[in-house]
Amino acid sequence: MSQWSQVQQLEIKFLEQVDQFYDDNFPMEVRHLLAQWIESQDWEAASNNEPMATILLQNLLIQLDEQLDRVSQEKNLLLIHNLKRIRKLLQGKYHGNPMHIAVIISNCLREERRILAAASMPVQGPLEKQLQNSVVSERQRNVEHKVSAIKNSAQMTEQDVKYLEDLQEEFDFRYKTIQSLEQGDKNSVLMKQEMVMLQEMLNTLDYKRKEVLNKMTQVINESDVLMNNMLLEELLDWKRRQQIACIGGPLHSGLDQLQNCFTLLAESLFQVRRQLEKLDELLTKLTYDGDPILLQRPHLLERVNFLLYNLFRRLLIKLPELNYQIRVKATIDNNRRFVLCGTHVKAMNMDESANGSLSVEFRHLQPKEMKSSAGSKGNEGPQMVTEELHSISFETQVSLYGLTVDLETSSLPVVMISNVSQLPNAWASIIWYNLLSKDSQNLGFFNNPPTATLSQLLEVLSWQFSSYVGRGLNSEQLNMLAEKLMGQQISYNDYQLSWAKFCKEHLPGKSFTFWVWLEAILDLIKKHILPLWIDGYIMGFVSKEKERVLLRDKMPGTFLLRFSESNLGGITFTWVDQSENGEVRFHSVEPYNKGRLTALPFADILRDYKVILADNVPENPLKYLYPDIPKDKAFGKYYSSQPNEVSRPTEGGVKGYVPAVFIPISKILYDSTDPHSPSDLLPMSPSVYAVLTEHLSPTVIETANFAMQGSQNSMQGSPICVHTLIKLQHP
Repeated sequence: MSQWSQVQQLEIKFLEQVDQFYDDNFPMEVRHLLAQWIESQDWEAASNNEPMATILLQNLLIQLDEQLDRVSQEKNLLLIHNLKRIRKLLQGKYHGNPMHIAVIISNCLREERRILAAASMPVQGPLEKQLQNSVVSERQRNVEHKVSAIKNSAQMTEQDVKYLEDLQEEFDFRYKTIQSLEQGDKNSVLMKQEMVMLQEMLNTLDYKRKEVLNKMTQVINESDVLMNNMLLEELLDWKRRQQIACIGGPLHSGLDQLQNCFTLLAESLFQVRRQLEKLDELLTKLTYDGDPILLQRPHLLERVNFLLYNLFRRLLIKLPELNYQIRVKATIDNNRRFVLCGTHVKAMNMDESANGSLSVEFRHLQPKEMKSSAGSKGNEGPQMVTEELHSISFETQVSLYGLTVDLETSSLPVVMISNVSQLPNAWASIIWYNLLSKDSQNLGFFNNPPTATLSQLLEVLSWQFSSYVGRGLNSEQLNMLAEKLMGQQISYNDYQLSWAKFCKEHLPGKSFTFWVWLEAILDLIKKHILPLWIDGYIMGFVSKEKERVLLRDKMPGTFLLRFSESNLGGITFTWVDQSENGEVRFHSVEPYNKGRLTALPFADILRDYKVILADNVPENPLKYLYPDIPKDKAFGKYYSSQPNEVSRPTEGGVKGYVPAVFIPISKILYDSTDPHSPSDLLPMSPSVYAVLTEHLSPTVIETANFAMQGSQNSMQGSPICVHTLIKLQHP
């Protein structure tokens, strides 16, 4: 079943999450019509490969054209109209930046997987509950309501300023008219009445000036409270959600709404600023003792400028079209030992794919370590390279409506590595930091890393699986990981886990840490057994003790798949059978790692696997996937070839050799002290044996048999799994 088909079967509360996500990212019509094609492409790789992304974008448009031809034949006018509009939009938005659409589609697929994983979980984890709190949605609605109210107030004040301007013009006209009269006329009764009228107008002007200034003060006060409380809280929450998304958590949208609120608030404050400038013009034409404009305007203008300055620093104001280029300078770790080489100053451009925002892309920056000065010992200390955090900063300057603002922002902390072998521990540092720190500039975090609650960490580990390999972990799998980390406990909820326990200390009796063990499993799934994992056929995280409890009462030949606890990146299978006297026996093969799975797909191994019984007859012991699914029903669609059989040499083969194939086969040693005989160790199917006996002498066959024998120290009932490439020369 395709991923999109699974999504459509979700409950309504999860479908609402999908709907909201696609509403802000990618046309759902395209996702629906091209579901299988979209899922068959590697969008994640294309997001970092421009040629590949360009080809995928072109193919996407071709696929849409084919859908247009189909719906045109069906004469579906509405769908035809929508597809034409969508095709034009996609081509226009992403033609110059195809990697951006690859990022978007990759994120969409990732979020679908996360939602599917969340739907399969009995309860939400603590972090996701916190992120999806209903109070947050209520606060968002309050923010939007207050921003709208402030905008309306600013517009009403605009009308008051216009009325004040008209009133002052009338006063000015009447006053100048009186000034132009002869001295005798000024003493007339009519003139005295006019003077009384002017005094009343001046009183009205004074009242209106105070009223306008009070309204402006109210708009400024409300903007101040909104910005420094609710909007700031919204922004901090969004940044926190971005941190969580960075480590596999839910990809929450809402930035467009937040940008809209910041932009509307900035527009309102700029409107008040223009109103204050208009009052300054009125002041030059008329002032008097106790003039409220003279007394209040400087302070109000200072407050408006201060609010605008701080509002701009949030980097969420959608700017109008500017008549100059905004240039951005990138730096790394101010006052630290790294510099950025390459083009580190670039101009921002309008990014239509990001709702018309200004953006800049630095593609060729390279951090370079500065040599230590004379007498300096450089970077010495207890920290590992993968625990050393760095920050990339971006600086620019914006001038708008007479206001000049210096802007700066920084990346989330990054880890710089010199070898790919450091990648697992580097990613562990990123996980731990983003899980536990809300301060984006806490570069000394690992000088004294805090502990994490086990429930938080387990939720993040499930996110790693849902985001990277398409299926999260259920409660039983997480319990096994908890036991792996903390040992057997009655409850794990209140336990605090140290950074060292997670990533630095070796597991008991092992030569590797918990995280290295888990990361190797993620790598194994991604590269070799991904479809089986996504479809839920791999139990994976189950202890040897628990697997025996699960299999004990099952039909002989029932097996399950689990990850090795003693080998990095290994997967094994265990099956149950009965001895002649009815005794239940369990058999686990030597784990398969990525080296062996590169040679033969895991599904084919499960299909072709054989064990050599006492009478030298090979038999496939794997009948039912736990709990009772027939093996071929579970894995049939994953088989990559026909069952392996060795055919006779052909004319086109390599002269002097029989054909070579991989045969997964084992010999069960129920008594490891018995001496081995050639027939006991035969790691071949009957067809292989027939070919060898026909073309080789018994001496050569015996040599081949002994070359493949397993360890004599194997545990009773544990098969020695032989994965051999038979390549024998004719005599």
